[in-house]
Amino acid sequence: MIHEPLRIGTRSSKLALWQAAQVQLALQRCGLESQIITVESEGDVDVHTPLYAMGVQGVFTRQLDIALLNKRIDLAVHSLKDVPVQLAQGTLLAAVLPRGPVEDMLLCRNLEWIDIPNSVATIATGSIRRRAAWQHRYPHHSFVNLRGNIQTRVRKFRESSWQGALFARAALDRLQVVLNPEEKLIPLPWMIPAPAQGAIGVTIREEDTQLYSLCQQWINDASTALCVAIERRFLQELHGGCSTPICALARVENSEVVFTAQILSADGRQALDICLKKPITTGIEIAIEAAQLLLQQGAQELLTKSTFQ
Repeated sequence: MIHEPLRIGTRSSKLALWQAAQVQLALQRCGLESQIITVESEGDVDVHTPLYAMGVQGVFTRQLDIALLNKRIDLAVHSLKDVPVQLAQGTLLAAVLPRGPVEDMLLCRNLEWIDIPNSVATIATGSIRRRAAWQHRYPHHSFVNLRGNIQTRVRKFRESSWQGALFARAALDRLQVVLNPEEKLIPLPWMIPAPAQGAIGVTIREEDTQLYSLCQQWINDASTALCVAIERRFLQELHGGCSTPICALARVENSEVVFTAQILSADGRQALDICLKKPITTGIEIAIEAAQLLLQQGAQELLTKSTFQ
């Protein structure tokens, strides 16, 4: 039996609260009352240490897992790209909402510097993947670590002399970030996103079978769930996490899945790419095949070099 109101756990940032509100609306549509409960994560408390240096999986999800298992909340809402591929024991991914935009974006004031050979530019990002991908394309640029919620990162960029800062388009769109007149947002179609970027996931306790059925019926988007399952399986096959620059994107096109992936060295000097197209019935096997093909091309050696010092 489902006890109301259901308690939705989330981080306290505006973006996380926006995501939790989407789950709350979905529950309202099926006639269920809910309340949102905020839980601070390790990644929110420490906003200075680079993510790759924090040395733990699930810095944004661990406290929500604990709250779920301790029955302080009934559902936990996550940016799915932050969720380790190995879920906390006793928890279950019950639903994935329809996906938002997956692109990465460059926030800048002008573009005069970007294609000048050997131009001096400083790019801000807290993502090891974005840093490696940018450095692969622009090896002469330098980087600064950028942490904090979206509003904090945008403010830090505006107060700086940096040439640009990198963001996920989904976050900027969801918070309706308004640009200053001199600012530009440039899409980066060449930068393959992180596995599950733009996707919102809902986890519950394994024992809550009735709640699982409800989430599957009213919240889960089957197409998005398939795509992120493929991307996360690719990450799992390569034993990757937040400290490895692994990029992956699955898209459903008619009755096929198109899977594009890239593995980079931490300094961006080396990259391995792959693109596969398979019938949708192939499911997560496309991720396993892609990982095996890249491993045959030397991906393991690349991954062992993909740790910042």
